[in-house]
Amino acid sequence: MFSGIVEEPARVVDVISHDGNIDLKVKCSFANELRIDQSVAHNGVCLTVVDLPGDGTYTVTAIRETLDRSNLGLLRPGDEVNLERSMLMNGRLDGHIVQGHVDTTAVCEEIEEVEGSKYFKFTYDVSPEMARQGYTTVEKGSVTVNGVSLTVCDSTPESFRVAIIPYTLEHTNFKSIRKGSKVNIEFDIIGKYLARLANI
Repeated sequence: MFSGIVEEPARVVDVISHDGNIDLKVKCSFANELRIDQSVAHNGVCLTVVDLPGDGTYTVTAIRETLDRSNLGLLRPGDEVNLERSMLMNGRLDGHIVQGHVDTTAVCEEIEEVEGSKYFKFTYDVSPEMARQGYTTVEKGSVTVNGVSLTVCDSTPESFRVAIIPYTLEHTNFKSIRKGSKVNIEFDIIGKYLARLANI
């Protein structure tokens, strides 16, 4: 379980393909605090630490299902990936409840600067049946974009916008998102449950 509050954007050191899966070797400031089997969200995708060589890096494995649903397969050495360790149960929930289970990807269609902040518009493709099950955004609701907990504005069945303040832009990989960039989306888990109950 995560909150969508990114700890840091870290660098991908290596990407190794094997048997349809990939291993991501990542360098970050808290690598030496991790342990094998620990969960870490990478651009919003919960992955398990499988190797800790002790040099400030660690390795996780992304399987084919994860690669098909996310942008992790596009990562290359030198790219930044947003990281968040799992929540502590005695801490504040500063973002919203995030599972680390990416639902789909979205494409950045537009970036607009407004009074010091930036508005990013994203479009996504979800079937009407999936939308009825809560796989959609809601005006002023929560959404996770590349692991960042954000508030939705200008929600439509196929798109939404989010406002990014300068601090978030500087401390996440939003600073690397351009028109045409593909990002990971996790819709609000509470919305999914409510939609499912409404359709029973």
